Parts: sequence; C-alpha cells; structure tokens
Amino acid sequence: MSDSMLASTAGKTSAPAQFPRALRWGGLAWIAVWVPVYWHAWGPGNFLHLCDLAVLLTCVGLWTRNRLLLSSQAVSALIVDLVWTVDAAWTVSVKRSLIGGTEYLLDAQVAWWIRALSLFHVLLPVLLLWVVWRIGYDRRAWVLQCGIALCAFSAARFTNPAMNINYAFRDPFWHRSLGPAPVHVILSVIFMAVVVYLPTHGLLLRFAAHRPGERTGPPSGPA
Repeated sequence: MSDSMLASTAGKTSAPAQFPRALRWGGLAWIAVWVPVYWHAWGPGNFLHLCDLAVLLTCVGLWTRNRLLLSSQAVSALIVDLVWTVDAAWTVSVKRSLIGGTEYLLDAQVAWWIRALSLFHVLLPVLLLWVVWRIGYDRRAWVLQCGIALCAFSAARFTNPAMNINYAFRDPFWHRSLGPAPVHVILSVIFMAVVVYLPTHGLLLRFAAHRPGERTGPPSGPA
C-alpha cells in the first residue's frame, strides 16, 4: 500500500467518535482519584511528565471524543510506555533501574498502592490502540504531539533539576546536559520527534489502514 493511500485512509471517518459511557465516566473517575493522589505524593510538577500528560489528554479526548487528541496520545504513549514497562519490570526484579525513571517503584516511603497506580503505563497503550482501531487515526497527530513535547520539555526546565522531569536537564543515556537549556530542549524534542514519534506515527497509519468499514471524510475534531 502506498504512502498516499495510507494517508488517505488515516483521514477517513464515518461518524463522531462513540465510546461506551462507562469508559468515558471511568476516565473521569480515574482523574478524580489519580490527580490528587499523585499531586500529594510527588507534587504538581510531576504532571509535566509526558506519560502523565498522556493520561490527562487521553481522558480529555475520550470525554470530548476528539480523534486528533487521542491519536496524538497514541503517538506519545506506545513506545514510551513500552520502555517504562520493561524498565519497571527490570527495576522490580533486580532492584536497580535499567534506564532510569522507575526507581520510585522501590521507594518504601510511598505507599505501595500509590506506586501501583503507575500501572497505567501498561494499560494506556492497549486502550489507545483500541481507540485508534475504533475511530481511526488522524494523520495530524505527529505534528500535534511534537508541539506538546516542546511545551512539556520547556516547562520542565522550570522545575527542580534534581527531578529531571522528561530528562529536560540530563539525557537518559549519558546523564549529562546536551548544551545550554535551549539546545538541550531542542535536541531532546528532535530525538522524540524522529526516533520515538515518527516510527509510531508510521505504524499507526498502517494499523488504522486495516480498519474495516471505512468511509472517506475529513479529519474529525471535537464532537
């Protein structure tokens, strides 16, 4: 299948996105519990993590039935949450993080059930793949997610450097700054855009292309 056909397929839609009412209300209930618990445990800055933003924006997308927003969070979450899951399993098994960012799972000062809420990293990609299969994939999602990442990395520079949210101060590989703040942020966004988001974008285009019962229509926005 050619790229033009894939792009055409990605822009197809049949009707405003419909989700089970229980799913939409379940997302709202999750936010009502998860946000205050995480806020109390790790502070408001923690929500600048791209994975946490993905949860918030996915719940907003489900509630508003916004295909573009949901597609962008599929771009954001699939590889990142897979890496988190592998790193978390390694951390719990050998008591040492493989890449970094999951050490808090061993922090006995935080209640186990609060740490267990991080299992959303395992479930969110499954949910987003189901969403893409159900309502299609908006090909503008890659651009939107790159913009979201730029905002998240920039905002993270105003948080405590020791937290290194989104690796906005030190990269996860060499554990050092890649240059002055603007350079580090831009290089980090470029890495995410090209190495993480672009391959996910391509996979989601092909995944959505195999949805049954497609009809041509303009990319959808809020219902």
